[in-house]
Amino acid sequence: MSERYQEFQSLLRTNAEAVETLLTDLLSANLQSDEIARPERLLAAMRHGVLNGGKRLRPFLVIESAAMFPDVERETALRIGAALECIHCYSLVHDDLPAMDDDDLRRGQPTVHIAFDEAAAILAGDTLLTLAFDIVAAPETRLPDATKTALVLALARAAGIGGMAGGQALDLMAENAAPEEDDIVTLQAMKTGALLRFACEAGAIIAGAPQDERQTLRRYGETVGLAFQIADDLLDLTADSATMGKATGKDAERGKATLVSRRGQAWAENRLKGLVMEAEALLAPFSHRAGILIETAHFIANRRN
Repeated sequence: MSERYQEFQSLLRTNAEAVETLLTDLLSANLQSDEIARPERLLAAMRHGVLNGGKRLRPFLVIESAAMFPDVERETALRIGAALECIHCYSLVHDDLPAMDDDDLRRGQPTVHIAFDEAAAILAGDTLLTLAFDIVAAPETRLPDATKTALVLALARAAGIGGMAGGQALDLMAENAAPEEDDIVTLQAMKTGALLRFACEAGAIIAGAPQDERQTLRRYGETVGLAFQIADDLLDLTADSATMGKATGKDAERGKATLVSRRGQAWAENRLKGLVMEAEALLAPFSHRAGILIETAHFIANRRN
């Protein structure tokens, strides 16, 4: 095990713990200014959908992309990462609903609609989405208003009709169709890749970095986003549900077309290697500052759950 990989694993754990601590605080019963009440059952459903472990990869990418730039406060990047994680978790809560992917298990525990009910799951997702933008805009997030506006816009575009939510819609449509390979790439870039793209670009936005560096991190995010989805589809084919903490083999059961089902396991493994090389090449201008993000690309491509 390389020293850089050990450093990466240590940082992943440390950042995940910090994100968990912040999310626990944000989802406490303590009222914020202009809030009238925090309904106990709704709050419990939100906490069930968020405070359930996980690698916290998306906030990790926000924190570590921001860490490449001097003078960025870690606490600020942590808050933007927590906002992004709220949107990611809302998407999982809604994705698990019977009308969507209909899953009973998430991260090794009952999904929100199973532990509570469908109405609670819908409201928990709605509230987590709203909370994300609350976190960005709040005074505790110490950034200039123009930077907050840029983050809100980028996050909304990544999560909305042209990003994650639109990608989920295309994914549902694909269950009753035979999409072309380009269509699969598009829906996956939206459903999975858009939030990962934001996670990487956010560090440059927080730092007020030059446009060329922002674009480089955006392209890196798109590259690791594709790698994440190919790895996910590969795991759905090869891993067991105990390892994954959720049901596997569902794509094949539903006849859902993925790049892996179209091209095969050997192609997927080779493509992942190529994407890691692309990610490394993109980050070359950042030199030693990009060591952790390079290791992250390897981790995403070779993950086992």
